[in-house]
Amino acid sequence: MSEVLRVEKLEAGYGKFHVLFGVDLTVNSGEIVVLLGPNGAGKSTLLNSIVGMADVYSGRVVLLGRDITGDPPHEVMKMGVAYVMQSPNNFGTPNIFGELTVYENLVAASAGVPREEVGRRIEEVYSIFPKLRDLRDRKAKFLSGGERQMLAIGLGLMKKPKLLMLDEPTAGLAPKLVSDFFIAIRDIRDKLGISILLVEQNARKALEIGDRAYVLVTGRVRYSGGAKSLDEAKLAELFLGG
Repeated sequence: MSEVLRVEKLEAGYGKFHVLFGVDLTVNSGEIVVLLGPNGAGKSTLLNSIVGMADVYSGRVVLLGRDITGDPPHEVMKMGVAYVMQSPNNFGTPNIFGELTVYENLVAASAGVPREEVGRRIEEVYSIFPKLRDLRDRKAKFLSGGERQMLAIGLGLMKKPKLLMLDEPTAGLAPKLVSDFFIAIRDIRDKLGISILLVEQNARKALEIGDRAYVLVTGRVRYSGGAKSLDEAKLAELFLGG
């Protein structure tokens, strides 16, 4: 199994605000790796550090064998990373284009993709999220929260990334829709062959689809191992600093 991402002894934060302390993490080809932790543990900061949106003080981020530590976000994206941030996020960055239709959003996200590939990739997105096909002519600003999140992930898939990073994709969604999203995340790995790093607060469902898991508490890794080896009692103990 080849290695897609390796984070080594990462110390990172924002300016003088130190958030991560000696974090090690790997994502291998074909894996769903789940990143759990209480609010404020540093999960989003870790994702931001990988794509050059946080300050790295020391340590390394290696993508597909290349050291990308501190590279700007657009360069990291070119290397094969898609990052679907929470919306709204602390950077004020929308994750969809509200004035464009669903179809136009997907076309816009295909910039740099060979023209003959665009239609096929849009069909791949529709295969993961069939509802987007039905909504193809609707402006994104009129979509529901769940539909917007489907589209945001769809935009990330248009470049056919090697690594898809999802920051709490099911936050605020209805329970039925949450289940559908976890099925879709697994399908992205199984049908499209994309490795996934998933930050998620719905720990139980995330661990059901995950291969391996990490637990971050106050910026430090407190657990690294099989996703199925973590039960609710162990997770609670870790969250509380046990």
